[in-house]
Amino acid sequence: MDARRMVRSAWLALLMLAAGCGQSGHAGDEGNIMKASTTYLYLLRKTPFFTGLDKQQLQWTIEHSREWEAQAGTVVADCASAGQHERDGGDFWILLDGRWQVERDGEVYPSGHADPGKWFSASEVHGDCRLVVTEHGYVMKITRADMDEMLSRGFAFDRHLQQGRAYYRAMFATATMNH
Repeated sequence: MDARRMVRSAWLALLMLAAGCGQSGHAGDEGNIMKASTTYLYLLRKTPFFTGLDKQQLQWTIEHSREWEAQAGTVVADCASAGQHERDGGDFWILLDGRWQVERDGEVYPSGHADPGKWFSASEVHGDCRLVVTEHGYVMKITRADMDEMLSRGFAFDRHLQQGRAYYRAMFATATMNH
């Protein structure tokens, strides 16, 4: 192999490696990819779930969560494929912007970022369901351990969590009664 060809091959390999490094994502169940996104404090403070936090709490949230950009049709969570461990210690998904819906037994329950269903955790639901993005938006994943730490630090999530729990209880009670 001549020197020119070796150099060209090396450049091609570097180019392919660089292209691969830029593709940070999380695959949804339907094959749609959620693309890693940057969380900005000035935007997070305007998101209904986080408006009760001070600057230090917002920064802590940014450091202990992961934001994703999601296209319509992306399955964020699938309760049918969630194992018991995942249900027991279910991570939290927060809708930052856009819309999503819980799908269960042919019924859909849509929510926006200011609605009671603006957060989701498999640990709060019973049976099979899917959480699906219905319009381009941004979602944030917070592990159960980090959410528990936030609550122990006094982060003002109680009202949002209570509203969401009541929403999911009613949703799953209705779905159970209809079938």
